[in-house]
Amino acid sequence: MNLIDTHAHIYSAKFDSDRDEVIEEIRQAGIERIYMPNVDVETIDRMLECESRYGDLCVPMMGLHPCDVKEDFEQQLYVMEGWLNSREFAAVGEIGTDLYWDKTNFDRQKEALQIQLGWAKAKGLPVVLHCRESIDETIELLENAQNGSLTGIFHCFTGSLEQANKIVKLGFLLGIGGVATYKNGGLDQVIPFIGLENLVLETDAPYLAPVPYRGKRNTPAYLPSIAERVGDMLHISAEIVATKTKSNALNLFKEINS
Repeated sequence: MNLIDTHAHIYSAKFDSDRDEVIEEIRQAGIERIYMPNVDVETIDRMLECESRYGDLCVPMMGLHPCDVKEDFEQQLYVMEGWLNSREFAAVGEIGTDLYWDKTNFDRQKEALQIQLGWAKAKGLPVVLHCRESIDETIELLENAQNGSLTGIFHCFTGSLEQANKIVKLGFLLGIGGVATYKNGGLDQVIPFIGLENLVLETDAPYLAPVPYRGKRNTPAYLPSIAERVGDMLHISAEIVATKTKSNALNLFKEINS
């Protein structure tokens, strides 16, 4: 299988001790591309170092993660906008909202999201959205912002079929990761009713490892397990899943892969 991981933090410190070995395992697993979401200003250098070392594999995005939207978010966004104006990135991401950790910061998160959606519109870039415990709120924000030009991925989708249909109607893809392999993950009630043309695969490494690796450090090398599970749900081969989701990803990230 030739697969694309649309969301992995391969620059994470959790890989510092053995990154070269992990990269080789990723290549051996048939992973052709890893799209790296940025988190905050502090992660930019680490992410770009991975691009420098593994540029045929690792492709960076630029954005401010909602959990890192703090009092200084405007200064962080100023730095990130400078980067977006100075070179190419695959997408504006990882951006969005998060009501799991802190419900008191939501107004700041919304403001940061709206600013970054503006960048995406201006530059014709897709967005990669985080929406933990805030799918409905994020859908509503996207519905209000959508002018026909916004595209992207709802990363780590774990919502309902109704939510999935709203996301597809908005012109966005669903990022399917390790949760698809979990017994009580719920995606068996969604994926069989959503066309493969609306899906991309991801690991969110080093987090959310799929079965049978659950509880371990996740890596893009485990992406075939996710493709196999999606194939089982759709009654098609993992190879078909790999081919179509790869095509979906390359089409979405056309600014980098034209």
